[in-house]
Amino acid sequence: MKRAVIVVVVLGIAVALGVLVQHKVRDSGAADGGAGTGTVSASTDAPAGDTPATDAAAKPAPLVIPETLPHFELADRDGKKRSLSDWKGQPLMVNFWATWCGPCRREIPLLNQLRVDHKAQKLEIIGIAVDFRDDVLNYAKEHPINYPLLIGEEDGLAAVQAMGVASAAFPFTVFADSQQRIFRLHMGELHREDAELILDRMAKVEAGTLGVPEAREQMEAGLKEFATRRAAEKAAKG
Repeated sequence: MKRAVIVVVVLGIAVALGVLVQHKVRDSGAADGGAGTGTVSASTDAPAGDTPATDAAAKPAPLVIPETLPHFELADRDGKKRSLSDWKGQPLMVNFWATWCGPCRREIPLLNQLRVDHKAQKLEIIGIAVDFRDDVLNYAKEHPINYPLLIGEEDGLAAVQAMGVASAAFPFTVFADSQQRIFRLHMGELHREDAELILDRMAKVEAGTLGVPEAREQMEAGLKEFATRRAAEKAAKG
């Protein structure tokens, strides 16, 4: 399979299904207020104009972010098949990326540092590269990636869909608690302040000191504030 083919597949999915425009967090409704984290559902806009009934009937059901990390197996750097369940018992950040994605590459030093800074919390970061194996391994030789790395081509795209993401819009990061319950799916480049806020609220929910609705409200408000400030700073520089 040539590089052009996987790029065309990725772009084709993104164009056909559109940009992911809605992230809806569903509370799990845990009565004890513990780590009953919410899930994120995703939907895409249909193309403008009327859609014939026959076309609508033929459309697949919208993908939904699962409540827990889905099962799939991808090869690690040594070629050994691994699944996310291998890290059950640890809070996880699962980062989907590709070597040809600029924002993905920019995230890697941050991910390396977050793993060090949150060692006491046993946080593990898993990189899932949806790319050619040789390209990923060569890139990792030249640029330190100090966390477990899983690699897939077509099976990597299948893992993206298993997460409920309808388009291969990299990067995106899935935050899951120690029981592998998905807490949040973050689309786009991750900034340190975003990651720290999400990890803090996830830890408090899992410890039972904060309920899911409160955590969700605080996260949404904080992430919106961060994004607004960054946009203003960028506009001022531009």
